[in-house]
Amino acid sequence: LPPLVERRRDVPRIARHLVAQLGPRYERPNATLTDAALDWLQRQEWPGNIRQLKHLVERSILMAEHDALEVRNFQQMMQMDLAQDGDEQLPPVGSMTLQEMEKAMIVKSLRYHDGNVSRVAESLGMSRAALYRRLERYGIRS
Repeated sequence: LPPLVERRRDVPRIARHLVAQLGPRYERPNATLTDAALDWLQRQEWPGNIRQLKHLVERSILMAEHDALEVRNFQQMMQMDLAQDGDEQLPPVGSMTLQEMEKAMIVKSLRYHDGNVSRVAESLGMSRAALYRRLERYGIRS
């Protein structure tokens, strides 16, 4: 298959398919993409092709506060890929599952914010209720 950069017009259709497939898996069956998000996704280079697009959509579904995924949701996830905290970098894509990455981010944020759940939720871009669900899911004590 040719790379996504050569098939830009296919990106919205692929992204919609991924949201329809991944939304229910992560208990977000009503997840959708805004038109602006579809346009933004279509303009990206995608050097990692469909795998990179899938990971970005998956992380955005997991972390978004609302079912309608917007440009900012995807931009936040891409910024997290580039973020550095001192000498610590995020692990390379594919070296951890999304669940492992999410758990590690929550634990790291809890330490950074001294267990303040409100500040952790805000820094991760999710509601407190969503954070509490993840704490329970991963067996993390706050």
